[in-house]
Parts: sequence; structure tokens; C-alpha cells
Amino acid sequence: MNFEISDDLKALQLRTRRFIAEQVIPLERDPRQTAHGPSESLRLELVARARDAGLLTPHASVESGGLGLSHLAKAIVFEEAGYSTLGPTALNIAAPDEGNIHLMEAVATPSQKARWLQPQIEGKIRSCFCMTEPAPGAGSDPAMLQTTAVRDGDGYVINGSKWFITGADGASYAIIMARMEDGRATMFLCDTDRPGFIHERTMDALDACFTGGHGVIRFENLRIPATDVLGEVGQGFRYAQIRLAPARLTHCMRWLGQARRAHDIASDYAARRHAFGKPLGSHEGVGFMLADNEMDLHTARLTIWHCAWVLDQGGKGRRESSLAKVICSEAEWRVVDRCVQILGGQGVTHETIVARIFSDMRAFRIYDGPSEVHRWSIAKQILRHAGGGSE
Repeated sequence: MNFEISDDLKALQLRTRRFIAEQVIPLERDPRQTAHGPSESLRLELVARARDAGLLTPHASVESGGLGLSHLAKAIVFEEAGYSTLGPTALNIAAPDEGNIHLMEAVATPSQKARWLQPQIEGKIRSCFCMTEPAPGAGSDPAMLQTTAVRDGDGYVINGSKWFITGADGASYAIIMARMEDGRATMFLCDTDRPGFIHERTMDALDACFTGGHGVIRFENLRIPATDVLGEVGQGFRYAQIRLAPARLTHCMRWLGQARRAHDIASDYAARRHAFGKPLGSHEGVGFMLADNEMDLHTARLTIWHCAWVLDQGGKGRRESSLAKVICSEAEWRVVDRCVQILGGQGVTHETIVARIFSDMRAFRIYDGPSEVHRWSIAKQILRHAGGGSE
């Protein structure tokens, strides 16, 4: 594994870093930042700035207008974008759009790409991914999928409920996971203004970084033509893996930037703030927290780069993405938690952005699979290869 960054990638890293510092961070206190993420007006302004800077949707293929970044290149650029709470929105690499773009490029038909994917790559529209359901439906266990799709004439009729659907409010189209009559899962594409697609409400949540928040959706005799099936009928779970392994990793990349931002703020404070006759950081209790932060950031970055390398070599990266999801989500969370402690009173107010990062990041240990589920999956693999224990 050669993790040396090429000159071209170093230049792109610097260009992204400057863009975030000069064009994005000044908008973090914009009143159009709401409790359910950046408003559409703010999103469009951010996207326009990234477009002018040549940084919009960098992970998309060159043919469709992106930069065609490798996974390792994404690790560099996405971390820089994540340095601001608005950075991923600006570059059009925030969840769920980033993962949906990857899936659509891999699976969608040419006509589906022209209808939904190309406007999304251009930052004109957003999407959502409708998978998670209220109990007793699918959550961490996708096999519990309850939403149904029944063949009817030249199309399908979908009924069911979804929740925690990120970006639902204002999304132009949705990717819907539903169970067929034979039990197999299928993905469907749907304009969100289609009759039977009902956005019931937006859930209140700790985080406020995703445009459109997290929605509760109901499908009531939602009719989908056969032409809007995404990929092959019955292959929904296989396509979910195409999306989820890279998407877990890109979460790690973006949040690494957030953790680094919090660490920089806390380090600066510890160097300037005096207590008991010397700088705060000179006290071992604080200095050791800064050192632990540096080690956690380093560990997370190396983990991300290794997993990205595996994907770039053609590996599926499922095991690696589970490892990365747990290692990075917990390491980056520890960094931000320590930063709150170092900042003291300022850490629990919005005098700095650290409290906001703290609130946003807590969910990272849950979405795309809680740490406990990934540990359980990793343990099963260990026992299977060891020849002991049961599934």
C-alpha cells in the first residue's frame, strides 16, 4: 500500500481546503441554517459556489460532470469538505445523495440516469433512500423488511411505512426498498410528488446537518411503472451492499474533517487560555487529551485510507467498511467529546462550533449500522474462519 499523495491530489486538497475556509465557513451562522439542516436556498447558494470553484460532486464520473475520484482521493477531499458543517452540502457529497449517486451510476439505466441522476450530479435536485422502517419492520436487520410491492399490470403497487429517511423533505426522488410477493427485495425509483408517496412529518433529531432532516414516509397504494425498477427485480439487498460499503466509509471521511475542526479549536483554546499560572494545555490532564485526540485522528485516517485502498483494488470492502465504521465513529466521537471537555463552559455553548459538531456527530455511531451490529457481524466472521461457534 502506497499512501503517498500525488502532486495533483495535493493541489486538489489545498484547493478544497481554501474553498471551505473562504467560501463555506463564513456561512455557518447563516440564518438559513435550520434545525433540520441547511434550507434549500442556502444549499443552492453553497452548490453554486462549489460549481464555480470546480468542486461540485467530485465523486461522480468525469463523463457525467464529476472529477471521477478514486476512493483514496475521496478520502482526502471529503475530509477537507467535512471541516465545515456545510462543506459536504456545498460539494454535493452529503448523505444520502452521495451514496445514491454512487448506486445510480452503478445500476440505473441510461434513461433513469438522464431523468434523475444527471440533475442530481449538477446539484439541481436531491434524493432520499427509503429503507428503514418502524417496528416490526427493517432497521439494523434488513431481512425484517415489511414494505410490500405487488405486481399490478405493467407496474407495481407499494404499501408500507418508512422513517429516519434522511433528506426526505424537499427530495425530488426516492429510492424505495420493498419486498416482493416471493419475499425478495427490490429497489424502485419514485418522484416524491407521485400520488401515494406521503411525507407525514419531519422528526426532531440531535443533528442539524442534513438538508431535509429525517422524515417519516407512508406509501399508500403507490403505483410505480416497471420502467422505474432500479436494476433487476429481486436484487435489492445486493444493490444495498453496492451502496452501503462505500457510503459507510464516506461517512468516516466527512466526520474525520469535523473531528479535526473540533480538535483545532480546542488546541488553540488550550494554548491561549491560562489557568493556575500557565497555559491550559500545559496541564497534563488537558495535554494528554490533546495527545489522545491526535492519536485517534491518526488511527481513523489510516483506517479510512486502508479501506479506500481495498476498494480501489477491486475488493468489495464489506468487512473493511464494518471495521472502519466502528473504529472511526468511536475514535472521532472521542475526539469531539474531549474537545467539549477542554473548552469547558464554551464547549457546551454555541460560542464555538464544537457543541454543534458534538450534537451532529453522536448519531454517527448509530446510522449505517450501530457499532454493536458491526461488532456482532465481525465476531461472526472471526468464529466462522476459526471453525468454532455458530452463526
